[in-house]
Amino acid sequence: MTGDNPSLLYIHGLNSSALSKKATWLAALMRSLGLQERLRVPELHHHPRQAIAQLEEAIEALGRPLLVGSSLGGYYATHLAQRHGLEAVLVNPAVNPHQLFDGYLGTQQNLYTGEHWELTQDHIQALVELEVPAPDDPQRIRVWLQTGDETLDYRRAAAFYAQCSLDIQEGGDHSYQGFQARLPELLALAGFEQRLLRDIDLSVL
Repeated sequence: MTGDNPSLLYIHGLNSSALSKKATWLAALMRSLGLQERLRVPELHHHPRQAIAQLEEAIEALGRPLLVGSSLGGYYATHLAQRHGLEAVLVNPAVNPHQLFDGYLGTQQNLYTGEHWELTQDHIQALVELEVPAPDDPQRIRVWLQTGDETLDYRRAAAFYAQCSLDIQEGGDHSYQGFQARLPELLALAGFEQRLLRDIDLSVL
C-alpha cells in the first residue's frame, strides 16, 4: 500500500501520450469508480528534464502515488521510485534507453498528438543523468513483461530487475496485451479499499 490516500500516476512512453490505450483504460476505470481525482496522467514533454519536472509536480499533488510506467515511462518511474521511495509497476520498461537511440537522432513524431520534434544529443545526456542502480526490492518494484515485445528485448529488463518482482508472460507485444484485465490488480497495489475493487466493471473500458 502506498499511503492513507491511495493514488496512481501513469507515465507513458516515448512518442506516446495520455491518449494511449493503457492510459485511457485506466482513466475510464477511475472515472467509473468516482476516483478520477486520485489519478494523474500527464501529457509528457519529449525532453526528459521537462518530463521529470512534470512528474515531480504530479507526485507532489498526489502524495505518494503508485507509479505505473510503460516503456520509457518505466525508466522514469524507476528513477522516481528510487528518489522518493515509492512503489512502482513497470510495464515492458526501457532499460538504459540512452543506449537504444543510435541512428535515431533527428526528427521524431508523436504517434498520438502528431507533434514533430527533434531528438538531440541533449535528450540522450538527460536520460544518462536519470540512471539509477538496479533496484532490489520485490515488495516495492513490480515488473510486468511480455516476451513478444517487438520494440524492447524483454531479457534486458528481466536481467536488470532480477531482484524485483518479475511477472513474465509468454507472447504479447510492446503495448502489453491484456493490460485492461490487470487494472483491478493495479488499484489493489495502490491500496484502494476492497469494497471499491468489488465494484469494478471492466465493461466500461
